Amino acid sequence: MIENIFINITPQETRVAVLQQGTLQELHIERTLTRGLVSNIYLGKVVRVLPGMQSAFIDIGLERAAFLHVADIWEYRQQTHGHSDGPAPSIEKLLYEGQKLLVQVIKDPISTKGARLSTQVSIAGRMLVYLPQDKHIGISQKIGNESDRETLRNRISQLRPAAENGGFIARTMADEASDAELAADIEYLGKRWAEILAASVHATAPSLLYQDLNLAQRVLRDLAHEDTQAIQVDDRDAWQALQSFAHTYIPGVQDLLKHYAGERPLFDLHNIEEEIERALSQRVELKSGGYLVVDQTEAMTTIDVNTGGYVGARNFDDTIFKNNLEAAHAIARQLRLRNLGGIIIVDFIDMENSEHRHAVLDELRKALAQSRTKVSVNGFSPLGLVELTRKRTRESLAHIMCERCPTCAGIGEIKTARTVCYEILREIYREAKQFNPREFRILAAQSVIDLFLEEESQHLALLGDQIGKPISLQVETLYQQPQYDIILM
Repeated sequence: MIENIFINITPQETRVAVLQQGTLQELHIERTLTRGLVSNIYLGKVVRVLPGMQSAFIDIGLERAAFLHVADIWEYRQQTHGHSDGPAPSIEKLLYEGQKLLVQVIKDPISTKGARLSTQVSIAGRMLVYLPQDKHIGISQKIGNESDRETLRNRISQLRPAAENGGFIARTMADEASDAELAADIEYLGKRWAEILAASVHATAPSLLYQDLNLAQRVLRDLAHEDTQAIQVDDRDAWQALQSFAHTYIPGVQDLLKHYAGERPLFDLHNIEEEIERALSQRVELKSGGYLVVDQTEAMTTIDVNTGGYVGARNFDDTIFKNNLEAAHAIARQLRLRNLGGIIIVDFIDMENSEHRHAVLDELRKALAQSRTKVSVNGFSPLGLVELTRKRTRESLAHIMCERCPTCAGIGEIKTARTVCYEILREIYREAKQFNPREFRILAAQSVIDLFLEEESQHLALLGDQIGKPISLQVETLYQQPQYDIILM
């Protein structure tokens, strides 16, 4: 499948669009002020140990303390994987408050949760991932042939320097790499680790010791493959920097890099801006006339499938079946494009035919298999719902580009003007019992004031007579409908 990658670079952010057969499939955004932390290595300080949770909070210099579970501590892993005798130690025997600790971020902060850490460090190269604390040589599961796996393991073992105490994991592209490329990767990773150790000796906690590649560089390292036709970059300086980076570390990708110098913005040229807007919309139109409704909440994401105006098949069952088949592909694409993770509930249109249900489920699994992120799919529940779980690797597109609505506070609805009027009347009645002002003045949105002047004027007059005080009205143009103030004059 032909794939093209477009990189839009501005001083404030880098955006990467992955198109397959001309259709946007993935979107990655990295903003200068909020760059991801995964793979960063810090010298941190233990600020709190929680024996009951077998966890600790580590200060690595961020707004929120990061989280370290005992299972992510290297000494604990050694014990539990049989490298040492005796029971696995508890966290209070491994850590103490004030202790300095070399840690790596394995999960970015998401919402109210701090970053997740590990003390088992790994540094990714083009072909290999370096494990300084473990002599093990692992092979990517995507290299399925056992003979190829063993051959690659032996090659890496022979290329590893005799004095090297660390281990390696071979990435998928290592299978076709030459010995010279593997040796260069081993040398590069060894130098980076030496630099990190040297920096940790003189650093004060908390300190950043190592930062992963930027988004554009990671694209060359991780996303480019044999089906990639071209990687276009719309900034000349960035293109030259990527050329230099590719020449040093990823020579095979260098010829794919193209500088786009057209007058029309790169993302506009390929309709990517329009696709981004659609990816932020709750409703997703299908080509057949059906549509999806995507609702993202803190706990889970729900996707509802509807036929809409689709009446293309001969009978009702076939119409539903074909609509659900198209929806399965659209859902997989939306999950990738919006980077939705966690629990996802899909409500397909009800199908009576069991063969149709199995076919839709198979089509969904096939479409989801293209994802670079791990996805698990359960079958249809007794209620006809399909439950997915998709690993959260970074913030969703909506969380990066949008914020909670200040008017509705994220619930998607606001109180009616009449509801606000009645709240105001009750509030004035309460305050009249506690205070004795000369007058009450209502400051509210135009819609609320209009209702008080028209349909609710009688209730307002009755309240004024009841409390024996005049009540005046004032429009506040900056107020949204639910907002109001009551001034005691």
